[in-house]
Amino acid sequence: MPPPEPPLRAIRAGLRLATETLAHELARPADATPRWSPLQWRLAAAAAAAHGVAPLLQRRSRWSDPRWRTFLDEQRAHVEHRHRRVAALLERIDRDARAAGIALVALKGSALHALGVYLPGDRPMADIDLLVGDGDAAEAAALLGRLGYVEAFAHWKHRVFKPADQLPPHSLGEHRDTPINIELHPRVRERLPLAYADISERILAADARPGLNPYPDLGALMSHLLLHAAGNLCGRSLRLIHLNDIALLAARMSARDWQALCDGDGGAAPWWALPPMLLARRYYPDAFPVAVLERLRGHCPARLRRRWQRRDLSAASCSNLWLSALPGLEWARTPGEAARYLRDRLNPGEESRRERADMVRTQLWLQQQRWAAMPQRLRLLTRLLRPVPRMDALYVVRAALNGYDRAAG
Repeated sequence: MPPPEPPLRAIRAGLRLATETLAHELARPADATPRWSPLQWRLAAAAAAAHGVAPLLQRRSRWSDPRWRTFLDEQRAHVEHRHRRVAALLERIDRDARAAGIALVALKGSALHALGVYLPGDRPMADIDLLVGDGDAAEAAALLGRLGYVEAFAHWKHRVFKPADQLPPHSLGEHRDTPINIELHPRVRERLPLAYADISERILAADARPGLNPYPDLGALMSHLLLHAAGNLCGRSLRLIHLNDIALLAARMSARDWQALCDGDGGAAPWWALPPMLLARRYYPDAFPVAVLERLRGHCPARLRRRWQRRDLSAASCSNLWLSALPGLEWARTPGEAARYLRDRLNPGEESRRERADMVRTQLWLQQQRWAAMPQRLRLLTRLLRPVPRMDALYVVRAALNGYDRAAG
């Protein structure tokens, strides 16, 4: 029988402790194993799963708790098996795209693996992200259809394709049989919180060849990792694996790569790059050249810079259990943008309502939740009056409370 669910405040405190401890352990492994209660170990498993770092901890951490070691071993085995499936699918996409004359860029995790930043089994990949030019978008969607994929939904950031007739297993963390989704991106951009930051021209070169292309240089890949992290900071959905990506890639960058990052795209300064780097530096203090940080400080709005000098990973992620009423407001760069953001939170437009409906329809952690069906104004008022837990975090916590002993037993 699963243990009774602890109070939400105990879950919140335990998630914070686990997240911050795991972040420091991943960056600088220690010899001493924490003397945690059974509940705290379960919350540590939830944090490791939510932040995508269980397989990396299996290779780096020296903690000796037997159940914890078994959990990490199983997670790494699942991720390594899934990596082989992803690699085989990428090979087929590359081959079919070459035959069809379609130029694509395999983004983020796929690119990091291709560079050898991670070993097979180190880094989970929830899906395959592909960038495609406007002229090839329709043919790329048709190519995915020939691979057995159907379009699940589309919004401003990407089109999401899922394998037909495959359902994800209910499990704690990664599972080898989880379907491999594909996200087709027409642009590389983020909303911060409403205005777009777009670096597409840095990623897909005009002379890209048919098939899967790499990023033009490490500066372009770092720009994307930082922009993606900034979007997740804005929505308070950053993961520890994102910070690890940034720190590992930083160690490979040359002065020319850093110069390309700081110069931005088409003369547009990367004002959004500093907050993710400040957060990564909290755990990886020697990751970034001082001169680069100083140059990026000059691009970053002062209020945003001050805010992210003080915050930690728990505050930037689902490890902070309470929902925020106005997530990302500090990213608004003008009073007008802040006012538009507040209006959109009070009275969402058609695009925002459609995005939420797609999330409720496709995300397991939102399905059959009364909160998800409440009108936006009522949800916002409730969050202002009392703490409301995040459904995505509770979903992982409950999986750990109910499944940790089975996964590690």
